[in-house]
Amino acid sequence: MIMDRIALALVIIGGINWGLVGIFKFDLVAYLFGGQTASVSRVIYTLVALAALWCISLLFRDRVESRDNV
Repeated sequence: MIMDRIALALVIIGGINWGLVGIFKFDLVAYLFGGQTASVSRVIYTLVALAALWCISLLFRDRVESRDNV
């Protein structure tokens, strides 16, 4: 599902950003978009948070693997 992939990509971006904050005290999103209080930064932080909430649903889904018939 495309929403799963988008959410996962955003969560990965958020995780990398938090890693940079934790290790180097460097917020990449704030650096790229004009500070933590800039509108664009706040939108990105919000999208990452919503993506994390979406990814919680991945933990509770039944996984069905499809097999390609060759």
